[in-house]
Amino acid sequence: PGETECNISSGINAEYGGLHRVWKDVFVSRADPQPNFKCLDVAGGTGDIAFRLARHMSNISRDHETVTICDINPEMLRVGKERAAETADSFTWMEGNAESLNLPDDTFDLYTIAYGIRNCTHIDRALSEAHRVLKPGGRFMCLEFGEVSNPAIAAMYERYSFDVIPVMGHLVAGDMESYQYLVESIRKFPKQQEFAQMIVDAGFGVVDYENLTFGVTAIHSGYKIE
Repeated sequence: PGETECNISSGINAEYGGLHRVWKDVFVSRADPQPNFKCLDVAGGTGDIAFRLARHMSNISRDHETVTICDINPEMLRVGKERAAETADSFTWMEGNAESLNLPDDTFDLYTIAYGIRNCTHIDRALSEAHRVLKPGGRFMCLEFGEVSNPAIAAMYERYSFDVIPVMGHLVAGDMESYQYLVESIRKFPKQQEFAQMIVDAGFGVVDYENLTFGVTAIHSGYKIE
């Protein structure tokens, strides 16, 4: 499972070109973490989001809270720690399952998860855990693939996803199976409105989402209102 997760992460980076970097930049910009925020990034072992969060806070004040990074895959955490050595910030690393976080209630101001929640067996449990560990007033933010609403673009994207990405995975990485899983997991994930309702059902308020690149990916947001 660890190798597959690493391959999937590489697949997102490779098959969506530089777009994934733009999406992550926009995601963190929308999150707008302040220096006093306690931030938890889940399924973020490689540090892509956490490093951006820390950099965003550093741009406001060099004296800021440490970002906590949680991932179920120790190999991803190893990669992240190696990359973190090249940054000026320090991070807290923990191995853990998004569906059962070994963290106290009401702890974080911001919970982020990027391209990880669709791999959870029970998405509702992951959302409930996010709600539990956030402080009252804390914000849940998720970056995840979505449904393209424009029919013409949707048709092209569908062909690219099912005909091109797995073949590219086979040619470039010699791993067609992991890339096929990537495509199928995206297709099975709830559409934007359905996922937004799941966030509401988990107890969040002021829930909304913003489509990026015609809905290929979307930023979901909700607040713990208590």
